Amino acid sequence: MDQVKIGRFIAEKRREQGLTQMQLAEALGITDRAVSKWETGRSLPDASIMLDLCKLLKITVNDLLNGEVISMERYNETMEKNLLEMVKQKEEKDRQLLRMEVVIGIVSLAFLFAMIAVGAVMKKLGQPTWVFILLVGIGFLQFLVCMLFGLRIEQTAGYYECAKCGNKYVPEYGRVFFAMHMGRTRYMKCPKCGKMSWQKKTVNIEKTEA
Repeated sequence: MDQVKIGRFIAEKRREQGLTQMQLAEALGITDRAVSKWETGRSLPDASIMLDLCKLLKITVNDLLNGEVISMERYNETMEKNLLEMVKQKEEKDRQLLRMEVVIGIVSLAFLFAMIAVGAVMKKLGQPTWVFILLVGIGFLQFLVCMLFGLRIEQTAGYYECAKCGNKYVPEYGRVFFAMHMGRTRYMKCPKCGKMSWQKKTVNIEKTEA
């Protein structure tokens, strides 16, 4: 999708409706800075507000994603193309999030070891034991927070695939948290077939990641 073209289209349709950037932003519950970013092609509207945006601009989502008003003859063709593009963008975003999860884990673990090492050195230099305990406690606390945040990323990015029926879904956080796991593969109950299995993480809704 051409973000610059879409941005110009949004600006054109906003002006046709007699709206300022501030008025459009207020109607959508966002900042005028976000609208400015759309219109300059620096970002795209979030999927959660696309329908409301299109309603205000009196266009369809298909028009918005193409950056122009689409004729009925081309409607189905462009809609399918846009849906595929959105799926592709979501998959890439999920891959980036899962890579971020790994980085967070490595950094938080390194910080924990650093706090333990610093505490040990301080203790050898004659500092009281509570200093060592405090530093180690800080290290463990940040590690725990980072792990919980990383788990949230894993839960929401992509899908888990049932080994029994192939169903792909996003489970609740609690189910992921309490499930036995080996890396990103978790032993959970499929909401579709109701069977327990080791379910792999995949970002692709059509087929399992190799």
